[in-house]
Amino acid sequence: MTDEHDEDAELLTADRGPMVLRIALGSRLRGLREDRGISREQAGYTIRGSHAKISRLELGRTGFKERDVRDLLTFYGVDDSERRELYLDMARRANQPGWWQHYNDLLPSWFETYLGLEQAATTIRSYEPQFVPGLLQTADYARAVVSAGDGEQTDRRVDLRLRRQQILARRSGPLVWAIIDESAFRRPVGGVHILRDQIDHLLDTTAALPNVRIQVLPFAAGGSASPGCPFSILRFPEPELPDIVYTEQLTSSVYLDRQRDVQAYKSVMDRLSVQALPPKSSTEFLATLRTELCDRAATA
Repeated sequence: MTDEHDEDAELLTADRGPMVLRIALGSRLRGLREDRGISREQAGYTIRGSHAKISRLELGRTGFKERDVRDLLTFYGVDDSERRELYLDMARRANQPGWWQHYNDLLPSWFETYLGLEQAATTIRSYEPQFVPGLLQTADYARAVVSAGDGEQTDRRVDLRLRRQQILARRSGPLVWAIIDESAFRRPVGGVHILRDQIDHLLDTTAALPNVRIQVLPFAAGGSASPGCPFSILRFPEPELPDIVYTEQLTSSVYLDRQRDVQAYKSVMDRLSVQALPPKSSTEFLATLRTELCDRAATA
């Protein structure tokens, strides 16, 4: 059994989400095509498509038809029946809907992509200038952030956010390393009591889960290296999956995976982590702030 065959089998049996399987399968197919010296145009012709379709498949940006995968494997010279079945099984699993599909009426397509990546990441480093990150929000804080006037929709948005948080307690849960600007804690989203409970949740989470790390970027740090908007850097265990930078805007998002772009954001994140309070000092900062909020609530 070849090493490549073993890697295929390992990826198939691993607990990976459909999005990562799609990206990984696309990457494997691209490798097969390039090894044979076949152009995207030639591959596209084989499956009755265009070079653009091959590009989308290889980037994991569209689902796979089993017929297309079979034809490409034949064209790429993959004759071993067991190996072919591994690829086909990957395609079937990559086309399965993720649990978040139950909320697809609430989700823009660009955020569905992020949820798939978030579920499969081994490390999620994030910077938030205004709010506590969604993975660390309480239900009440999340409700105050996402409230849109429609009670039923708001409840479902909160449910979705809480469902995302289940990855934190997974046995193979990701390292979540969040740098949060002090302004997020000076803005009483939902009121003083909700912010106080949110801080309690952060303190409890970091104490209970060693894979959750929080740093506060204090006002005292002065001008920071921040780009002015929230962003996350996700890392995956599969060697063919590059680190991905995700940054969200009001009506869209940007995904960056070119090494130069990712390195630029990593450099910013590294500078922010140096400017921010260390995790222990951040915990002390939050504990002190919680006391201040209790005093404020008592005199209100």
